[in-house]
Amino acid sequence: MIHDQESRDTLVRALSGEGAHVEVKTALDGVTWTRAGARPHGIPKSIFQIVNHLIFWNAWVVDWLDGADPPIPQQDSDSWPGAVGPASADEWEAAAARLGDLADALAQHAREDDLRSTRLSLGAPKSRATMLHTIASHNSYHLGQIVLVRRIVGAWPPPGGGLTW
Repeated sequence: MIHDQESRDTLVRALSGEGAHVEVKTALDGVTWTRAGARPHGIPKSIFQIVNHLIFWNAWVVDWLDGADPPIPQQDSDSWPGAVGPASADEWEAAAARLGDLADALAQHAREDDLRSTRLSLGAPKSRATMLHTIASHNSYHLGQIVLVRRIVGAWPPPGGGLTW
């Protein structure tokens, strides 16, 4: 449970990527729409597919935090919407912007919500703090995949710089 400002701040940093993993904007900085749809040999998902998966779950959690009861996908593949690659630069830029907006919304919830309040999710009570920690971990995992794909294709660090270890 989140009981103090230091813990709340740690959660906000985990959601934004600060000090925990790469930030969304940094992970996607310099990725062209054609590269976003590429799948190097042996890599199961493109950057675009990973971004759409992140959008799906981040939007799901934002909806849940906003009081909705979003449906749970029947199977894993239902949380991987869209094509392997974007059809245009505009589609790619819209997806990247949407993911950034959702990351901002999650951080805002972490700053302002009563993080101890609970709601049902999958038939069990979950606190807002638990849900935010879960999505922060999920995001960290998949942002790491994006960085790995970029490293494999020689596109890391991004133009704006980034950690390379």
